[in-house]
Amino acid sequence: MNIHSVDVYILDLPTIRPHQLAMHTIVEQTIVIACITDEEGREGWGEVATIGGASYGESTPEAIKVNVDTYITPHLLGENPVHFDKVMHDVSLHVRGNHFAKALVETAVIDLAAKIKNVPAYELFGGQIHSSLPVAWTLASGDTGKDIEEAQEMLHQRRHNIFKLKIGKGDPYQNVQHVLEIQKAVGDQARLTVDVNQAWDEYTANDCIAVLEDGGVSMIEQPLPTWDQEGMSRLTSRFKVPIMADEAANTVQDAFQIAKYRAGNSIALKVCKAGGMTQTKKVAAIAEGAGLGLYGGTMIESTLGTAICAHLYATIPGFTFGTELFGPLLFKDKITTNPIKYENFEIVIPDGPGFGMEIDKEKVKHYARAWKVMT
Repeated sequence: MNIHSVDVYILDLPTIRPHQLAMHTIVEQTIVIACITDEEGREGWGEVATIGGASYGESTPEAIKVNVDTYITPHLLGENPVHFDKVMHDVSLHVRGNHFAKALVETAVIDLAAKIKNVPAYELFGGQIHSSLPVAWTLASGDTGKDIEEAQEMLHQRRHNIFKLKIGKGDPYQNVQHVLEIQKAVGDQARLTVDVNQAWDEYTANDCIAVLEDGGVSMIEQPLPTWDQEGMSRLTSRFKVPIMADEAANTVQDAFQIAKYRAGNSIALKVCKAGGMTQTKKVAAIAEGAGLGLYGGTMIESTLGTAICAHLYATIPGFTFGTELFGPLLFKDKITTNPIKYENFEIVIPDGPGFGMEIDKEKVKHYARAWKVMT
């Protein structure tokens, strides 16, 4: 049952509409997937997603693939996937950083380990607490009228009643008015949050957050650059509205520093930025111990990557702000034969061995930049 081969693919998936963030507008999302095969031919599949090449973070799709192929794979071959914590510990001794690359291989190893045991992956993390979780939708067209129409349609379909607005691009004060108009339109039917993606300085944040708080916005995500922990701490102590750390909250060490200095009073979890599922659960434990609220974040993964996050989040007791696992709904196509289910404003946790997703290899081949015939 030991690991026999590791194959990594970069895929570019088209989206149903432009998705505007502070640093990049997504019209085609890049994901990186890995297939790890054992000696008996069983496959485990993992995924991470990036945003805008190097515009969101340091891990680019190309670097993830090269580093897995060159530096991580030699430490996987011949190892027992069931002992995935040992496997990843050994990798960490030889490979520094590279959290996205480590998350990619760890999720594939865990999928394989769960399939060997014939259990859902969440069973390897203490078992399922939630069978479904609240899921937010990001309104990111940049057009107020379109965003209001989109929000009202989501409410009508009972698909989402939590909405996030990306407001880091353009004039901050115009963006605040954009948010307030949408808040007025949806009223008490939905909860609104905003994500600044590090785009403000502290002066701008003080002005804008005061208006957003008065307008009923329920959370402000990463208003300041990742390095400005002192500024985040001042904002957290000044305002009643929760201040969330996202880009600043990656590793267990980051989470500890945020908790220690109150550089935010909530944290967005993401499997890729922490370096894998095991590390993400450690981040969640630090947050829980420090009384920080949790949000189940996304890098806009496909059905596979969304299932990975959902399986882990299903084992974590509380999400103050719900989750953001809407990725599959933003894509024109999927790379699995089965879908992710959304109903009654929630995402349903997939069942079945591993992450519960069946890979459509023809779709992988279609969207991959280069395709290796598997043997």
